[in-house]
Amino acid sequence: MIWAFIILLGLAAGTLGGIIGFGATTILMPFLVIALGPKAAVPVMAIAAILGNFARILVWWKHIAWRSVVAFALPSVVTAWLGVRTMLSLDPVLLELGLGIFFIIMIPVRRWMDFMNLRVSRGGLAIAGAVIGFLTGIVANTGPINAPFFLAHGLLKGAYVGSEAAASLAMFSSKALAFLAFSALSWRILFFGFIVGAALMAGAWLAKGLMSRIDIRSFNWLMDGLLLAAGGAMIINAWLS
Repeated sequence: MIWAFIILLGLAAGTLGGIIGFGATTILMPFLVIALGPKAAVPVMAIAAILGNFARILVWWKHIAWRSVVAFALPSVVTAWLGVRTMLSLDPVLLELGLGIFFIIMIPVRRWMDFMNLRVSRGGLAIAGAVIGFLTGIVANTGPINAPFFLAHGLLKGAYVGSEAAASLAMFSSKALAFLAFSALSWRILFFGFIVGAALMAGAWLAKGLMSRIDIRSFNWLMDGLLLAAGGAMIINAWLS
């Protein structure tokens, strides 16, 4: 029963993630931890995220800013590998608590950046990619951190979702390969990862029809709501760990 619930939840999470660019991990991780345990839930979500991001790329292919994607992705694939190695040897609870607080702080910061019309260059995306890649290797959910940088780069709606998905695909692929290299990726994890990933892919296709109905103001409110939810979930999870 719990897996039927997770698949339906994955469909809803994939739809929401296809609109906002993140959020699927925030919604699914607590239930994956219950079903599989924390050690298995992180690599399962990494596999699922690869499929979910691949679907978003296909949906928004014509809108992707590929040069910006490369700027972010190249350093992130290296540092994600380093992050996985760190995660397997250290307790990530304190980092998860810090990230949760950071997500919430990013709500007013993102609004301020938008109000001041601040822009992030490709060089800024590369620096962000290096830092976020490392953090992604350690914890399951860093999607909300990507959003302010891609939005401040001038990407909105389909261009933002597609470009962020392409950069994340490279990052999560590196993370999955690192799990494989460090013998933390079993056939069981791959199987569950593909089940969850298939639900996320279906949700990404559903999101395309909804995206055109959402105006920029609603998009921003949804973004802030998910940042708050993601930050709160990580703080609670770290507190309970």
